[in-house]
Amino acid sequence: MTVTPFPTARARAVTRAPYRAIGIWLLVCAGLVFAMAVIGAITRLTESGLSITEWKPVTGALPPLSDAAWAEEFAKYQATPEFALKHSGMDLAQFKGIFFWEWFHRLVGRLIGVVFLLPFLVFLATRRVPRSLVPRLAGLFVLGGLQGALGWYMVKSGLVNRPDVSHYRLAAHLSLAVLIYVAMLATALPLLFPAASGTLHRARGSLRRHAGLAMALVATTMVWGAFTAGLDAGQAYNTWPLMNGTFAPEEMWNLSPAWLNFLENTAAVQFTHRWLAILTGLVVWSYAFRALRADVQGRVRALAIAVAVMVLVQISLGISTLLMFVPVHVAATHQAGALVLLGLFTWTVMEYRRG
Repeated sequence: MTVTPFPTARARAVTRAPYRAIGIWLLVCAGLVFAMAVIGAITRLTESGLSITEWKPVTGALPPLSDAAWAEEFAKYQATPEFALKHSGMDLAQFKGIFFWEWFHRLVGRLIGVVFLLPFLVFLATRRVPRSLVPRLAGLFVLGGLQGALGWYMVKSGLVNRPDVSHYRLAAHLSLAVLIYVAMLATALPLLFPAASGTLHRARGSLRRHAGLAMALVATTMVWGAFTAGLDAGQAYNTWPLMNGTFAPEEMWNLSPAWLNFLENTAAVQFTHRWLAILTGLVVWSYAFRALRADVQGRVRALAIAVAVMVLVQISLGISTLLMFVPVHVAATHQAGALVLLGLFTWTVMEYRRG
C-alpha cells in the first residue's frame, strides 16, 4: 500500500515538515528493528537464546543485580535440556556471557516499543498524523507486541524435551520482524522522499513486477536461511560449489514424503538455501540490467545499481559464512546484508508504484 500524503505542490510546501518528522521517526524505528534482527542472529549464533527461561515483559528489563539473583537465574538454566545436553560444563561466568546477548536482545525489543509508542501518542495528540496513516501505525504497534509474544513462543520450544528452538518458530519470528521492518520503511520513505516525475521508463509496470519478484525471492531465501540456521545446517557441507564433492548429496532424500526433506533435512535445507540464493542473484542482476538499459533516472537508477552490487556482496557473505564454518561476525553480517537488500527493494518497488 502506498502512502500519498502530498496531493499538490502547495500542500507539500505547507505540510512536508510535520510529515517529515513522522518519516524520520519511523525510519529510526525501522533501524532499531534492523539492529534487533542482527542482535537476534548473534544471540542464536552464540547459543544464548535459551539462557533466560521466563518471559517477564516489564520486570525482566533489569538483569540480575546480586550474586543471589545470578545464582537463581543460573539454576533455572541448569534445569533446561540445553544445559544438560550441550553445556553441562558451563560455569557462572560463562553463563553471564550468553545471558547478556539474550537480555540485550529483549531489551532492544522493549526499547522499540517505547520509541514507537511515545512519539505516536504525541503525534496523535497534536493531530500531526494523517488519518490514512493512523490504522497502519496502530497495526504496526500491534505487530510489535505479537512479535514479542512470538519470540517467547519460539523460546518455549527449546525449554522442554529438546536443546534448541523449533526452526519453524525461528523462521516465523524472523519473518514477522522482516514484515515489520518492510512496513515501516514503506510507510516512512514516501514521507521523506516525495514522488519524482519523469524518471521512470514507459515499461515501469514490467520493471515493477520484476523488482517485486526479486524482492519476493530475497524474502523466501531469508526464510530458508532461518531454516538453515535453526537446523545448524551451516555446520555441515562446508564446501562450495559442491556439497562434499557432489552437487546434491544422496542423504538429502532420506525423509519421506520427499517434500519434507526441503523443510527438515539438513542437507536438503542447505541445498535449497544455496540455490535459492543463486536464483535470487540472477533475478536481481537481470532486473538491474533491464532497468539500466531502459535508462531509468534518479533514485530508481541509483537503487538498481545498489541492488546489483548488494546481492553480489550478500552471496559472497553467504559463501564465506559456509566456508569459514559460520563465524559469528560473518554470519551476523550476512543477515544484515539480507535486510539491506530487502530494504533497497522496498524502496525500489515504492518508487515504481508512485511513478
